[in-house]
Amino acid sequence: MSSEAPEPDAPAATDDERVSAELFGEYGVDGIEYSDPSTRRYITVTPIAHTMGRHSEKQFKKSEISVVERLINRLMQTEENTGKKQQATRIVREAFGIVESRADENPVQVLVTAVENAGPREETVRLKYGGISVPKAVDVAPQRRVDQALKFIAQGTQNASFKTTTSAAEALANQLVGAANYDLNAYPINQKEEQERVAAAAR
Repeated sequence: MSSEAPEPDAPAATDDERVSAELFGEYGVDGIEYSDPSTRRYITVTPIAHTMGRHSEKQFKKSEISVVERLINRLMQTEENTGKKQQATRIVREAFGIVESRADENPVQVLVTAVENAGPREETVRLKYGGISVPKAVDVAPQRRVDQALKFIAQGTQNASFKTTTSAAEALANQLVGAANYDLNAYPINQKEEQERVAAAAR
């Protein structure tokens, strides 16, 4: 009788161990096209929609997580939705379904295009000259452009759905499609144009 124990068979892989390469198990993240080279490195697309805050203590690490998760986090930054990540994730998932049926396009691509279109290129800062505040136009850094675009999309969703019959998912879908099509009536594009108009007047 041999004293050597037989090697155990390798355990069979379970469905939970297989990592899906698709966002929400539905949308592919390969082949996303970028039209703005300045913001491309700050718009990351991954199939992971929840990294459990691994980036929260590291400066500028937010640009390395998925833009979808950043949108979800932005939707939580309101008084009513603070900390409700599952609810915000559900809103984004439902909104993507609406965008896919309406635009007949990958909603991840629509989001990327919307963020590129809604990011302001110029804004104003206040400089003090002898006690007088003077507005001065400055260029917006690419990372801040992405931050501002996500902020405008989240604000537009909040404004369109709060105390109205429009659901949050439908409101978000409207903001994404409008921004992707550069519709001036869409809140993100309207805010971007207004910010750039004020900056142009302060040159």
